[in-house]
Amino acid sequence: MACDTHDIARDRFMLTGGLANQGYDWWWHSFTGHSEKTGEERSFFIEFFCINPALGKKAPVFGQLPLNKELGTWPSYVMVKCGTWGKDARQIHRFFGWDEVEVGTGTPFYVQADDCFVCETDLIGEVNVSEQAAQAHPEWMCDGGQMIWDLHMDKQIPFNVGYGASTPMRSSEVFEMYWHAEGMKTAYDGFVIYNGERFRVDPATCYGYADKNWGRDFTSPWVWLSSNNLVSNRTGKRLEQSAFEIGGGRPKVGPLALDRKLLGSIVYEGTPYEFNFSKPWTGSTTHFDCRETQDEVVWHVELETFNAFLKVDVNCPKDEMLLVNYEAPNGDKKHNRLWNGGTGTGRVELYGKRGGSFFLIDDIAARNIGCEYGVYDEDL
Repeated sequence: MACDTHDIARDRFMLTGGLANQGYDWWWHSFTGHSEKTGEERSFFIEFFCINPALGKKAPVFGQLPLNKELGTWPSYVMVKCGTWGKDARQIHRFFGWDEVEVGTGTPFYVQADDCFVCETDLIGEVNVSEQAAQAHPEWMCDGGQMIWDLHMDKQIPFNVGYGASTPMRSSEVFEMYWHAEGMKTAYDGFVIYNGERFRVDPATCYGYADKNWGRDFTSPWVWLSSNNLVSNRTGKRLEQSAFEIGGGRPKVGPLALDRKLLGSIVYEGTPYEFNFSKPWTGSTTHFDCRETQDEVVWHVELETFNAFLKVDVNCPKDEMLLVNYEAPNGDKKHNRLWNGGTGTGRVELYGKRGGSFFLIDDIAARNIGCEYGVYDEDL
């Protein structure tokens, strides 16, 4: 299966079988809008995060409440997570008990919780948390703020990881964490109102992205990079039919950890190049170095196969990023320094191979890069 093959069955609700009792499933969306008043560019994200539905109560169950931690009570809720990157980056959370949620478990999927809704093509909702409430409820793991949105989505270029998230592999629940990006390039159309200011989200300038993750636990290290705001440094041409994506870190298959492994793809003006460690016949290799400096998070990634080589260098200022918060299905919160941003900038170099030698396909400037890096507290 080619890495640019659409497969909306992978966007289905996955918390069945063992994952219903110990599992998470989320649909992530990120994009850029422009203030209707000032023209200011601002990057936003919206996520629907589901955890442990079989343990559900009428009200949300928070794993970070001291009493629940003492009793070993695992979390169970649907969280609508939204926010913004850039100066004064924020993450704002709204929680629902499972009795308040309707989930379409077929294909295409949908999740409805009061006035918050997500499906394959539409994204609607509102989250409003006061600063006082956020401070009074650390178990919410969020900041204060208000965000309202109404968006239509056109998922144009996917990243399909292939057999690793196929029906047999999903049914076996053998991986600790699964991934599918149905919209490595997604055109969003609509609006966001953030703290009273209205932002227009235009398909031509949103540089949108949509994916999902699901499983029993997270990964450490955690690496993610993606952008479709790409311009050729060789020609100055905007690459309208292009997008790249890299993700992974330390995937686990059952008890076996595959250390320092990444999945990657770049679709260059309609031609896909895949770098997938689960396809050993392609000669896929991974080298990466991600680190914090005083002011930035820095990524250097090299991916290679028998046919291509991809080098990616990205920087993102810490003062435009979040330390993003999640708790695992067992109630642990081991990621407390997981940097998450959407305003990264960088350089992408794509090479082909001919006769055993590299040749440059393009040298690319990338902006509005979605980016993530973090390790568990125990690994720091």
